[in-house]
Amino acid sequence: MLIDDVAVRITAGSGGKGAVAFNKNLMSLGPAGGSGGRGGSVYAEGVSDLSALGQFRYKKVFSAEDGAEGRGQFRDGHDGADLILKVPVGTVAHNLTAGGLIEVTKPGERVLLAKGGNGGKGNFLFRSSRNTSPKQSQPGLPGELFEYRFELKFIADVGFVGLPNVGKSSMLNELTSAQSKVANYAFTTLEPHLGTHYGMILADIPGLIEGSSEGKGLGTKFLRHIERTRTLFHFISAESPSPVADYRTIRRELGAYSKALLKKPEHLFLTKSDVVDEKELKTKLAKLKKIDPKAIAVSIIDEESVKKVRALLNKIKK
Repeated sequence: MLIDDVAVRITAGSGGKGAVAFNKNLMSLGPAGGSGGRGGSVYAEGVSDLSALGQFRYKKVFSAEDGAEGRGQFRDGHDGADLILKVPVGTVAHNLTAGGLIEVTKPGERVLLAKGGNGGKGNFLFRSSRNTSPKQSQPGLPGELFEYRFELKFIADVGFVGLPNVGKSSMLNELTSAQSKVANYAFTTLEPHLGTHYGMILADIPGLIEGSSEGKGLGTKFLRHIERTRTLFHFISAESPSPVADYRTIRRELGAYSKALLKKPEHLFLTKSDVVDEKELKTKLAKLKKIDPKAIAVSIIDEESVKKVRALLNKIKK
């Protein structure tokens, strides 16, 4: 099960308190209390593993290490260890406490989620000509505490969209080494799947239905994954009695979710071309060509049509 939306509580480490101590060396006088160490901070680091948010499914609270207290003889406390949370590339971290968001867009990128508290000053730093034996020190400052929502939005070159059971998963499997589940019933794909075609990332988005933007079917849960795709491949089944109506249904749901989705480059495919007779196929394809003159009929068992899809991908890559 892909976890792509989860809330967590994050606490950075508190700074250690400063020490009040005096020099123990013979013939030496004066304050010698060290300062406390800085508390550890909490960072999110991007990784290519799309399942990385699964670690937050049951564990919801994370804390960095506190800084150590200062000690005598000028010994400062050690800094607390930072906590690094691995999140998939494409994760948006929404700060539910302070507002705002942070995005992780590439592997190895590290962003600060919560800053550790500074350590308190030891009495050595309070010495002066008027106060040669200070007995004051500072407590460490607390680390930041925030509630975050981690939301995964795929960063893909091409997003496959369409109604349920139109052949998106089959085409992804044909074009890449992905192994999406394929079956002849609606909502076979219950979570997004990715495949790679010569360096291009292809995302198979679970089937949409009328009302998806309002929460029907699989709802808006996966619409957000389309937002970061560069290009849309729109699949419509040749088995449909009204391909144009299917096309308009999907476009309406995309626009209801985000008008920006309607501005993305789109390529139209009439899938499962092998399951209808040639006359019916030509009629339905002609209707789609009125919407997109470059619309093509495809079937995973028709190697020539698959080659056309591959050629289009190669052209997009350039």
